[in-house]
Amino acid sequence: MALKVELRPGEKLLVGQCIITNSDQRSRLFIDGKAPILREKDILTPDTADSPAKRVYLAVQLMYIEEDIDTLREEYFGLINDFVTAAPSTVSIADRINNEILTGNLYKALKTAKELIQYEQDLFEHAALRRGSLPDDSQDS
Repeated sequence: MALKVELRPGEKLLVGQCIITNSDQRSRLFIDGKAPILREKDILTPDTADSPAKRVYLAVQLMYIEEDIDTLREEYFGLINDFVTAAPSTVSIADRINNEILTGNLYKALKTAKELIQYEQDLFEHAALRRGSLPDDSQDS
C-alpha cells in the first residue's frame, strides 16, 4: 500500500537523500517503496536540536535517514543514558525508543523520540511554574 502525503504550498519533504519542495499549490503524493520519509516539520538540524531530548531525536533521525544504526549507536546510547540519569521518570519512553532501535523500527523510534521531546517540554513548563511559586531571593523572610 502506498504512503499518501499531502503537502501544503512550499512545504518540504525528505525522501531518502532528496528534499522535495512543493510548488505554490497543495499537492498529494503517493509513495511506493522503502525509503526514509520525513516532513519538514519533523526534521531537526544540529542548530535546532537545542535541548537534550532534541539531541536524542536528532541521533535517531540520522539513524533513520542514513538507514544506519551502527554509526550513531554509541552517541545515541550516551545521550539517552544521560537523559534518563537526569530525568528517571523518562525510563519507560527511553526503553520504548531503545526497543524500536534494536528491532530496526527506526521510524517508530523517531515517533517515540518525539514523545520524549514533549515530555521534556512538560518538565520544563512544570519546573517554571514551581519556580514561580518560590520566594524571590531578594525578599526577606
